[in-house]
Amino acid sequence: MLSGRRLDLLDPSPFDIEIEDIAHGLARVARWNGQTVGEHAFSVAQHSCVVEELAAYLRPGLEPKWRLTALLHDASEYVIGDMISPFKAALGVSYKAFEARLEDAIHVRFGLPAETPVEIKKLIKAADKACAYFEATQLAGFNADEALGFFGPPPAGYHILIEPLPPSVAQGRYVERYRILSEAMGVLAGPDAWHTE
Repeated sequence: MLSGRRLDLLDPSPFDIEIEDIAHGLARVARWNGQTVGEHAFSVAQHSCVVEELAAYLRPGLEPKWRLTALLHDASEYVIGDMISPFKAALGVSYKAFEARLEDAIHVRFGLPAETPVEIKKLIKAADKACAYFEATQLAGFNADEALGFFGPPPAGYHILIEPLPPSVAQGRYVERYRILSEAMGVLAGPDAWHTE
């Protein structure tokens, strides 16, 4: 990693995970395999910020730790990339187990429960699908009926105009959201939080 950390992909340690590495990687991973309109790809970092906002919209008063969970919902992709769902399914259980180990380490690193409660998982999935609806119709060439068929309707009253950001801007926004949510939790797990001299 650019931070100098070495992450063992088969046995990831929370001690080797840094938010700056996650933000850097996610800002350079393209949603829709880059098949979107615009000068820049729509990054997983920007997508994650929208999902966090949508989760809070769907559940007003959502605790900061669950908002942070939403922000980090695709964090494992900073290492393994963004694979389309049908391909993940084709790879089977071993891929899912690998992804789950990495997600658990990320959650532990940032003070979140390794196991996310089912109701929060459902909330984040709903926010993720809503974000995908907006991405599909605004960036990926879907008409509204096609997007409704794949992702369902977006939340009533929520509107967003998605404009893909340059990687450096998406990275900065991701880190900023992380810091705001971490401070709200009373834990700022930045690059120095786990370092020992």
